[in-house]
Amino acid sequence: MKPINIGLMGVGTVGGGTATVLKRNAEEISRRAGRPIRVCMAANRDVARAREVLGEGVPVVDDAMLVVNNPEVDIVVELIGGDTIAKELVLKAIENGKHVVTANKKLLAVHGNEIFARAQEKGVMVAFEAAVAGGIPIIKALREGLSANRIEWIAGIINGTSNFILTEMRDKGASFADVLAEAQRLGYAEADPTFDIEGHDAGHKLTIMAALAFGIPMQFDSCYLEGISKLDGRDIKYAEELGYRVKLLGFTRRTDAGVELRVHPTLIPESQLIANVNGVMNAVLAKGDAIGQTLHYGAGAGALPTASAVVADIVDVTRLLTADPEHRVPHLAFQPDQLKNLPILPIDEVYSSYYLRIGAADRAGVLANITGLLAENGISIEALIQKGSASEGNAEVVILTHRVQERAINAAIAAIEALESVSGKVVRLRMEELND
Repeated sequence: MKPINIGLMGVGTVGGGTATVLKRNAEEISRRAGRPIRVCMAANRDVARAREVLGEGVPVVDDAMLVVNNPEVDIVVELIGGDTIAKELVLKAIENGKHVVTANKKLLAVHGNEIFARAQEKGVMVAFEAAVAGGIPIIKALREGLSANRIEWIAGIINGTSNFILTEMRDKGASFADVLAEAQRLGYAEADPTFDIEGHDAGHKLTIMAALAFGIPMQFDSCYLEGISKLDGRDIKYAEELGYRVKLLGFTRRTDAGVELRVHPTLIPESQLIANVNGVMNAVLAKGDAIGQTLHYGAGAGALPTASAVVADIVDVTRLLTADPEHRVPHLAFQPDQLKNLPILPIDEVYSSYYLRIGAADRAGVLANITGLLAENGISIEALIQKGSASEGNAEVVILTHRVQERAINAAIAAIEALESVSGKVVRLRMEELND
């Protein structure tokens, strides 16, 4: 059969990996797709480097719009990133009747509602497996493999940079600043790591998964984000003593009041498999009403793992080119006219358990005052330990609470910080048992 022509936009790490996988596994991919797949044109700012990667025979230009407007291109593969020029290119490709494969989580989390609506109108597919968790096929799992289930919640370690930093802080007892510098030296963190360490990357991915799980529009603006840059090694150590690991967790849950959509450092019981996902690896734990919990684990980034997901999408789109457009798998799992505008809950309405570390004077009655204020706000204690401080006459009190609404814990923390016997700010981390 006639080969499917790919227009590759962006020949960086993932783009180069995609070209490598398409070339290396060409025969196997053709057997799976039903016809050959070839890169017929590419766009990259550094044309010379792209030509080195792609080799002879593939025209390379520095204007990606030429790829989008090329009538020979069947599928546009967008690997540029960002949500400015990438949005313009993707919408133009759709307008031209071309299918799109993208690894761009920010583009979809921020502009996905518009992009999918336009694609539906034009009868083309937008595939995005590589946008979440690299090579882990979590999009296909949520959209197809778990389609018989009512998804109850999803918990994900979906940013390798942050997971590497937290793993090294725990294993080596090193400070955040030192481990971040090491991550940058190894190439795991960018020169400006804000996007990763402050939770934005994980928030984009979580927004996409929540849309797939619950049949809601993309609502990244309502996602609560809290990063790891202010984490203290003491809290990682104390959590370990209490049987917990600290992870940057993306968590979304359907409740009667609305949908929780939040990214923040979280204490997870060390007995949970997801708590033992270390280094730059990713994992997504999904709870369905029929199947229970399923854990999806693997490489969340890198040239070839991410290219694996990109090429899998290309194969899927190739298979669907001869399918009836009305019977394709919907972009966001649910039929487009069946999406529900469920509200995203503000963080102060969310229920969670909490880890609190409090610096206080080491004298009679102080602990009773603290626990009394927790009780006044309806907060019960699961565990409590007291640690001596380097400062004479002071101590650190570490408390684990039972589940309570965030509004109540905020009120209690404000009251505790107002005590004359308490010094500094109360450190608060959320906890998830991930067993219900």
